[in-house]
Amino acid sequence: MAPIKMAIVTPGSFPIPSSGSSSVERVVEKFAPLLKPHVEPRIYGRLGKRLPRRGSFKGVVCERFSAASKRKYIQEVARAVRSYSPNVIDVENRPQYVLTMKRLNPGKRVWLYLHSSTFIGAPYISPAMLHTCLQAADKIIVNSEFLRRVVMAKAPEVSSKLHVIYPGVDTSRFVSRYSADGAAARERLRAKRGLSGKKVVLFIGRLIPLKGVHHLLRVAPQLAKLHPDLVIVVVGSPFYGSHRKTAYARKLEQMAKACPGHVRFVPYVPYHEVPGWMLVSDVAVVPSGAREAFGLVNVEAMSCGIPVVATRAGGMKEIIRHGSTGYLVNQNRIGTELKERLHHLLSNRSLREHMGRRSRERVEQTFTWRHTADCWIKLLNESVL
Repeated sequence: MAPIKMAIVTPGSFPIPSSGSSSVERVVEKFAPLLKPHVEPRIYGRLGKRLPRRGSFKGVVCERFSAASKRKYIQEVARAVRSYSPNVIDVENRPQYVLTMKRLNPGKRVWLYLHSSTFIGAPYISPAMLHTCLQAADKIIVNSEFLRRVVMAKAPEVSSKLHVIYPGVDTSRFVSRYSADGAAARERLRAKRGLSGKKVVLFIGRLIPLKGVHHLLRVAPQLAKLHPDLVIVVVGSPFYGSHRKTAYARKLEQMAKACPGHVRFVPYVPYHEVPGWMLVSDVAVVPSGAREAFGLVNVEAMSCGIPVVATRAGGMKEIIRHGSTGYLVNQNRIGTELKERLHHLLSNRSLREHMGRRSRERVEQTFTWRHTADCWIKLLNESVL
């Protein structure tokens, strides 16, 4: 039986592969190669430095185009897709691209894969245009039950088209700190970074208000008094692949001065360095706002055997099992509950180990890229064959 041909149309924000990509490109990089041999995927994306217009990534053909103009980019991609003549066209996170794909690929199935609620609301799209785009899509894949409910609230008429497929994590790269390799890497990296003997609380992500790192820094002085060996490590920058600062980032640096010696800022790091920062930590904090549809950082930390303290928001309620793999704190009491939960974990090494081991087990059961790819293959087989 011939494999199902699938075109994966990325937003054109970052090339694939790219160390500076956003989570959209990262998801594509991880699940697309695992679709083979049942599915023959082809990735369409942005042209990057030292990357050919046509190449391959982990056995998947990539066609790349200039993204100087979004309109020109998607039109060129749509024409290239027409030459490939796939069974399914998967549009990544840009509802309006569905219309262009439909227009230039008449009769083809066009699916929309939403990674967040950002591009289904103002200022990116009007309610009328959103309805038009969602109705045009043959299927709509979302990365959490939370995002499914958000889409249904905006466009109830498309409820039958919605399917949830969770993203995953590469467990071979994000190794457990309780494995032999993970334990050795942890000790080596902690020594190298001056963190031996410290209790390390990690935030990793973009430094934007939505990600909520200010909540962590607000309770830092109180935690530092209770735990003199505390180090809060903040890894990230306001922009993908850039060290540029914003007023918000400078505000965070000012907040950190309230507990000198206990907060360390690490500017944006390439994705291949992320597992190392997970391994050196004892607890990960994800204090994101209500619009966080999933949050890959949660499953990446859990894969490393690190308990996560996150807000009871968005799709994170589907990832973290409160009291088993970490804690969920209420947003309306985030200051008090965040301090209490972190103090409890930092005071109890055996609890951190118990939750860390449960976290790794949960990832292996539910949140691997193999699981993501298998869900895609199942949906494609049901829809195309």
